[in-house]
Amino acid sequence: MASLSITAASVLPGSGASVEHGTSGATITAGMVVYRDTADGKYKIADADSASSLARDPRGIALNTASNGQPLAIARAGDVTIGATVVAGTAYYLSPTPGEIGVVGDVQSGDDPIILGVAKTTAILTVKIQDPGVTI
Repeated sequence: MASLSITAASVLPGSGASVEHGTSGATITAGMVVYRDTADGKYKIADADSASSLARDPRGIALNTASNGQPLAIARAGDVTIGATVVAGTAYYLSPTPGEIGVVGDVQSGDDPIILGVAKTTAILTVKIQDPGVTI
């Protein structure tokens, strides 16, 4: 199955979402999964099969589009209108395609199976990142 096809302009935090603010360290589109680089504190694009352990440690989902050095808000937890059609009750994972969100079938050998959240409705993803700390 392919990663979610997200419409960036439709990504919105729910009223109870935990939102964190910082600075983008790359060109990031709303709806992308990001991590925070410990070297410079900037948010960069997460990736389930990156050679970098930092990139395999997602911090949240970008809520706005930003270029390197621009302000970025991310959803750390809670409800997010994800800008794509999701299946209620389905878990969504960090994809091996940088920054993207997929389903368990997208996670292959060499990837970290990191759950980003579970769909609450066909439009809302309840973000609760769970990283078992293993690579398949």
